[in-house]
Amino acid sequence: MPSAAIDDYLKTIYHHTEWQTAPITPSQLAAELGLAPSSITEMVQKLAAQGLVTHRPYGPVSLTADGEARAAAIIRRHRLIETWLVREFGYAWDEVHDEAEVLEHTISDRLLAGIDERLGHPRFDPHGDAIPDAAGVVDREAFVLLGQAHVGHTGRVLRVSDRDPALLRALDAAGVVVGRSLTAAGRDAVRLDGDPVALPAGAAEAIWLTA
Repeated sequence: MPSAAIDDYLKTIYHHTEWQTAPITPSQLAAELGLAPSSITEMVQKLAAQGLVTHRPYGPVSLTADGEARAAAIIRRHRLIETWLVREFGYAWDEVHDEAEVLEHTISDRLLAGIDERLGHPRFDPHGDAIPDAAGVVDREAFVLLGQAHVGHTGRVLRVSDRDPALLRALDAAGVVVGRSLTAAGRDAVRLDGDPVALPAGAAEAIWLTA
């Protein structure tokens, strides 16, 4: 199996449980990767044979210790590259995902180490996702999804999903960025510095705050 294909599967499984606890199902994995369920079943069986995932028929898929270590390594590459592109080349946070998807499979370990050192060993990428260290360890604060926060909850924006570039641009224009404090004011609204701000559709399911 191509290494990049394995990495994409492992990365998707890893990412699914970063901000919630339910393990990913084969149907969710198929939707995330845009593949047919039959293809997912075949690949999951191969990954299980290599000791990278655990899986039972029709049940969820989970990473083994080896699978999690490999997933953390490729996610570290991806997020360091995203941070590098933003800080060193002036990319916006909505522009870096696709570039990093390509570069994560091509740069050398030496270059990655140099990027990490030059950036001062960052702990988080431009979207607030934790960058695993060289040992695969991440440092993440307690969090709550904005859509599940009670009205009046005030927290710092920990993370914004990078799934939708248009949403990232809209949130940036509204001033809702990683590190900014805001107060939940209803399903599609927040308060920034006391002022009400209407959020674009989907924002409540894409923003995580400190708990």
